[in-house]
Amino acid sequence: MACKPDSNNPPAKTYPPPTPYQWVQKPFFPPPVIRSDNALTVEGIELGRHLFYDTQLSGDGTQSCASCHNQALAFTDNGRRFSTGITGAIGTKNSMALFNLTWSSRFFWDGRVATLRQQVLLPIEDPIEMHDNLPNVVNKLKNSALYPDMFGKAFGDEEINAERMAKALEQFILSITSTDSKFDRYRINPVLNPLTASEQRGFDLFMREFSPAGSNRPKGADCFHCHGTHLFTVNNFTNNGLDANPATGFQIVTGNPLDRGKFKTPSLRNVALTAPYMHDGRFSTLEEVIDHYNSGLQASPTIDINLKSTGVGLGLTAQDKADLLAFLHTLSDTVYTNNPAYANPFR
Repeated sequence: MACKPDSNNPPAKTYPPPTPYQWVQKPFFPPPVIRSDNALTVEGIELGRHLFYDTQLSGDGTQSCASCHNQALAFTDNGRRFSTGITGAIGTKNSMALFNLTWSSRFFWDGRVATLRQQVLLPIEDPIEMHDNLPNVVNKLKNSALYPDMFGKAFGDEEINAERMAKALEQFILSITSTDSKFDRYRINPVLNPLTASEQRGFDLFMREFSPAGSNRPKGADCFHCHGTHLFTVNNFTNNGLDANPATGFQIVTGNPLDRGKFKTPSLRNVALTAPYMHDGRFSTLEEVIDHYNSGLQASPTIDINLKSTGVGLGLTAQDKADLLAFLHTLSDTVYTNNPAYANPFR
């Protein structure tokens, strides 16, 4: 009898190794940066996609990560200045877009966490967001008909815990890329995919230095210092002249007063889809954003050194602004916003 298997404890189900995810390297983009302890796999990404869209991750089963990150709007929160949690509590920061985060090293507007796997768990337990706790969420997933097998396929066995949940969400979000805008097609083949005259003038303005009166240089909007790479962000923290007495920002991480008012520089890819703008959503339109940089910069001790037009303005005309806006619209990527690999799997 002692040699017979225990009928109450059947042998654990075995799973083959997960399938490595094949990254598609696009022209002009750097290689992906993936942590060695969480390589992307087909099964891990699919598990993360289900978790991202699952309302079980919230305390009352009404909200998922996707509730505040809508794919059609570059994974931002449906035009809202601040997101509303399950209790009706309202946040204090504008919901950030999700794409190309494999090339980002810190997360949240103030950079307070260093990895996506840390970031993805915090909204779940935040009382003004999803307002649950990790042990309770893990228990719900363990008792579901869906997830034990999905975790087994992704990790080799059916153990479900917060660390694996975070790693799966990290894999899914890292797989989300935006690389196929009109501007990308132009860069690859400008003859087949030309910019309009207005878009080209806007690009030229975008890439040129500020030209003070008397410099005899072509007019520039001076955007490229913070947004000039092919990612359209240099992924740093910048005080972009919003206030003379700025909010804390990156100083919360470093404790350095010289980092006061510095917030994460977002990518301008898909910027036409992600209104409202800035960490506090204070600008409703891109026209307001352009006006801020043209004539609304507020000097403070930590304002970015590259904002040389502070106090004098860029001097952009109405046509210059229209051209700059036209160029920014070339950064919208409908392949990304409609990609079924990023869409809700429960529909």
